[in-house]
Amino acid sequence: MNLNQMRAFHEVMLTGSISQTARNLNRTQPSISATIANLENDLGMKLFDRKGGRLHAVPEARYLFEECGELLKRVESITQNMRRIRALESGELRIASMPGPSVFVLPEIVSKYAKNKSDIKTTLVSRSTEAVIQLLAAQQYDVGICDNHSNLSRESGLIDSELVKFSCLCAVPAQSPLAAHKVITIDHLHAEPIGILIDEHPVSIQLQDAFAATATSMNVAFSTQYFIPLLTYVENGLACAVVDPVTAESYRLYRSGQSAGVVFKPFHPDIVFDLAILRPNHRPISLLAKDFAGTLIEHFRTMAANQAKQAT
Repeated sequence: MNLNQMRAFHEVMLTGSISQTARNLNRTQPSISATIANLENDLGMKLFDRKGGRLHAVPEARYLFEECGELLKRVESITQNMRRIRALESGELRIASMPGPSVFVLPEIVSKYAKNKSDIKTTLVSRSTEAVIQLLAAQQYDVGICDNHSNLSRESGLIDSELVKFSCLCAVPAQSPLAAHKVITIDHLHAEPIGILIDEHPVSIQLQDAFAATATSMNVAFSTQYFIPLLTYVENGLACAVVDPVTAESYRLYRSGQSAGVVFKPFHPDIVFDLAILRPNHRPISLLAKDFAGTLIEHFRTMAANQAKQAT
């Protein structure tokens, strides 16, 4: 028994008529008659008595009618679900991100992406850059967001990565005289307490090199593993910090509608921050995950392009 036979049989049971079934299914009467005859041959039993030009279902046909009805509903449900998946309205996203973007920026992007989609399930985990790379290399997540790390080159056979380049900003207390400057330079920070990331982070290395190039000492007051905690020290007037624009966007989302205690200014010399957007290389990702990854890349590229325009 095949799906075509089930549909024809189910419709005949509903209408009690070969001709009406043919019209409902957009087929010919001989085609429907042949389908029912083939079904009876396949089952080895009659399903209808033919009397007076009409079909009369035998008792056994009632059982088959109920079973076919359930199966056809299931097939229709699967068909509709697959259409929704194809239309990017349904599915699952598994995202692994370093802590900074995972707090405010990514939930905001996911919210906008999923707003007009009826049935999307999202899992977002916050991990260190090294852990994000490991999760994507293990093909366990659809999309990853992290710093540009040396481990990426080692895992290049397992991960596809897209880098978006940003220029870092200088976060200064809103009440500090530094907030009046259009651009913050090394000279401005000469006597200021500074918050930085741990020494091996690329941003910290560039910042240390920039100070060394001008023979200026850097007064490191706070050191953290991630950018976001540094802004608490800045907000409390205890330090300045050179941070990436994604962290700045996170802060603006967090402080939306409130008076901000941190002001973000362009910084010279240019301190580069590379954001890496990762996808697994050996596990086909869903159409939904592929589309979301494209949305994510476009969002951060637009951020970088807007920043570059503002700097000119």
